[in-house]
Amino acid sequence: MHRTAPVTEEAQAAEKALIQSVLRAESEAVSCIADRVDDSFIKAVTLIEHCAESGGTVLVTGLGKSGLVGAKIAATLSSLGIPSHLVHPTEAAHGDLGRFRRTDVAICLSHSGETQEVVALAATLRQDGLPIVAITRGTDDDSKPASLEQIADVTLAVGVRDEPGGFLAPTASTTAAMAIGDAIALAAARRRNFTNDDFARRHPGGTLGGLLRPVTDLLRFRAGQNLPLVAPDRTVSQALRESSTGHRRPGALLMVDDDGKLTGIFTDGDLRRLVLSAPESLDAPIETVMTKDPRTIQDSATAADAVMLFQLHRQDEIPVVDGAGRPVGVLDVQDLIALKLVKE
Repeated sequence: MHRTAPVTEEAQAAEKALIQSVLRAESEAVSCIADRVDDSFIKAVTLIEHCAESGGTVLVTGLGKSGLVGAKIAATLSSLGIPSHLVHPTEAAHGDLGRFRRTDVAICLSHSGETQEVVALAATLRQDGLPIVAITRGTDDDSKPASLEQIADVTLAVGVRDEPGGFLAPTASTTAAMAIGDAIALAAARRRNFTNDDFARRHPGGTLGGLLRPVTDLLRFRAGQNLPLVAPDRTVSQALRESSTGHRRPGALLMVDDDGKLTGIFTDGDLRRLVLSAPESLDAPIETVMTKDPRTIQDSATAADAVMLFQLHRQDEIPVVDGAGRPVGVLDVQDLIALKLVKE
């Protein structure tokens, strides 16, 4: 039974040094791949693109840690509009080969390139004419290619020979393999003109889905419905009375010119400061106390754009305007808080 060593200051320093060395090793592993990108990566992207365009599926396989990395690659491809799922190499030999079609592509992961189950599956698929992308450690210039590399149409080399920290557990190698999967998936998606709107339709739930929603979907207060638009020559008192109709009122008034274009904003915070400092100004034209030319957001923007504006400028009410500068509504920060997109 292993005993836990006392956590002395010296031990803590050693642990921090180990953590740093692991992180640096993993970062270096990915950086080295970036320096070695060649036409083999482009060929892999092309195979994935052709597969998706022909209605096929990118089937990913690997055993152990490689299988877990493969699951992430398959999930990334699927989220980018490229049908993909993981196939266990052992289960494939017991009936799952029926999942593979000639329009499909197989991504086979094996760090050594010699994992028996993965090599056997790749050999069978190759006989059936399926294109194969291998992700392996890769071989040195004077070494014989691994079995999986000899079968594959294209091999993407991870390049990691030794794991960091003196341990055998796959760490830097799996990080590098996952990075390769991310890179070719994004390249294939870009080639297929996959957009953020496409991504949003595939991620309707959770915080990510909330950030990708059109900002107009979040509006509680809309121009022409429950958001009065005020002429700038109205007094503050008149503007407040006009905006008080109905059960709810926004936390800001929007002023527009004769063409309906936004000219200013007057918030509840502005009102409190006005009452405390110059209550006689309630009878002044609201254009003399409003914030002119406020920061706005386009009606084509997403919730993520609104969150960024709030975080940069702490603007609690954000006017949403169309392409001509006419108000569509006003977004209150409380709407973003309710969706848990920002914290109070």
